[in-house]
Amino acid sequence: MIHKNVVLSALTALTLGLTLSLGTTPATASTTATVADAQTTKVVAAANAFLGTLTAAQKKTASFAYTDAAQRAKWSNFPTGIFQRAGLRWGDMSAAQRTSLMGLLGMVLSSDGLSMVKQQMNADDVLKASGGPGNLVFGSDEYYVAFLGTPSGTSPWMLQFGGHHLALNATVVGSNITLAPSLTGGQPIKATENGKTVVIVQKVPQEVKDSYAMLSSLSAAQKAKAVLSTTRIDLILGPGKDGKTLQAEGLPASAMTAAQKEKFLALIKDRLGILNDNDLAAKMTPITQNIDKTYFAWYGPTTADGTAYYRVTGPTVLIEFSPQSIGGDPSNHLHNMYRDPTDDYGAAWTK
Repeated sequence: MIHKNVVLSALTALTLGLTLSLGTTPATASTTATVADAQTTKVVAAANAFLGTLTAAQKKTASFAYTDAAQRAKWSNFPTGIFQRAGLRWGDMSAAQRTSLMGLLGMVLSSDGLSMVKQQMNADDVLKASGGPGNLVFGSDEYYVAFLGTPSGTSPWMLQFGGHHLALNATVVGSNITLAPSLTGGQPIKATENGKTVVIVQKVPQEVKDSYAMLSSLSAAQKAKAVLSTTRIDLILGPGKDGKTLQAEGLPASAMTAAQKEKFLALIKDRLGILNDNDLAAKMTPITQNIDKTYFAWYGPTTADGTAYYRVTGPTVLIEFSPQSIGGDPSNHLHNMYRDPTDDYGAAWTK
């Protein structure tokens, strides 16, 4: 972990003030060489194992140049019919290929992260079974995988996987892996089966619980700073917003007690915890170090029903939780974002 933090700190110093302009920074930047650690070595091996299961035609469909700015931005919360992804479609893979791909995702993600991916795909199958609007295509078959660059322990490359309500953008540079930017959420989060409520995307209830615990721990004076509106808002830095910045607002952690800061860090970890433990530690270190410069903001009802928007804004982290009214129950339709202002698409590791 020391190796990762040293590399991150040094390269971040070189790139502070960098505004990531989609298609310029990752596409044209030279990189500072770093060497894969044990975790990245496993990821590269799993990536090559998956690519080895593909036919030549499938491999061509899934492969893009690392400098392909258009593909880098080709992610969204929208379903097929509104947004067309590129890459190799889940529905066009064999059972063995699907197993191999999940093995790769399991190396990049934590066990919770891999479960979240599977559950969000299951949720889209539930949505498909319930019937959807006209020409929109739902279901797990409409999830796509793409590689930008060649899996390597030294040269930068990207793994993209996503579909409706899911967009994982994993940039790998030597020993470093980031998921920034990535979109999660889902619809439905819960459903009724045989007269009982079943939670489909189980990661969400914990985040809702912890966000409300954070809000409830605040004093009246603190809450007055954190709650900016009783009306929820939509994502501000969602798909298509690469390179944009957001002024921190709300309650800074410098105005929180030690116990409140622990709740705040737990809430942040709820989202970042989909990343494997090794790379998660490298991300949480600077977040923890800069916690006093990190803000908590709330828009919407102050009840525990998961219908409010909240945001975390810090030097190296941006988190949005955004319930959607389409479908009737906002808590059952979510668009959630994670970005790193210094490291979207691995910008901190390029110069």
